[in-house]
Amino acid sequence: MIKKENKIIDLKGANSTMKLGFVLYSVMVVAFILCACVAYAAGDPISTVNKLSDFIFSLIRAIGLILLGLGIMQVGLSLKSHDPSQRANGFLTVAGGIIITFTREILTMITG
Repeated sequence: MIKKENKIIDLKGANSTMKLGFVLYSVMVVAFILCACVAYAAGDPISTVNKLSDFIFSLIRAIGLILLGLGIMQVGLSLKSHDPSQRANGFLTVAGGIIITFTREILTMITG
């Protein structure tokens, strides 16, 4: 019969990559908690909402730029390999990346 001890965190047998990942995850969680506390402690709730909106739109813009780069890479690889289906997917990814990158401006244009 094998007895197991219940341990909260046991990193003795983990490799250095796992330890680094755990440390980075822990730092991100603590930073998120501290940032959330600072945001709720602000005096003006409208400015807090505007700052949160700016942060979310900057994250969306970053995701759009990543997709845009991925689409450009797909189109370049399809031109090299002469693959029309990959080229179509690349152009669709480029179009989606452009739309996601400029989401805030599109929403501002629509709402006026």
